[in-house]
Amino acid sequence: MSRKLNKKALNLITLKKKHMKKFLMLFAVVLCFTVANALDKGKWTGFISDENCGKKENQKGHSSCAKTCVKGGAKPVLVVGEKIYTISNPEKVGDLVGEEVVITGSLTNDAIEIKSIKAK
Repeated sequence: MSRKLNKKALNLITLKKKHMKKFLMLFAVVLCFTVANALDKGKWTGFISDENCGKKENQKGHSSCAKTCVKGGAKPVLVVGEKIYTISNPEKVGDLVGEEVVITGSLTNDAIEIKSIKAK
């Protein structure tokens, strides 16, 4: 009986080690992607628009509409060509809604955290 119990315990330990190795490898891969994504710092040039309208064909002609929408509660977004980025700290946008801007900051999951912003 003692031998059967020891054999079962040994098998259980071996099984746990196999799963732990897989778990640690998966954890390491996820951690690498998370760190790489979180550290994506850069500089973007585009227009501050609103989340409702997003990308319009003529961003320069959309300025007054974007300002009205943001004042009405819509969140500001950054439009760079065909790409729309959410802004994680929209209070930094200030009076630049509807304007073409240059933003430096970091990108995490299509959301830009603004470090600095200035009109172009």
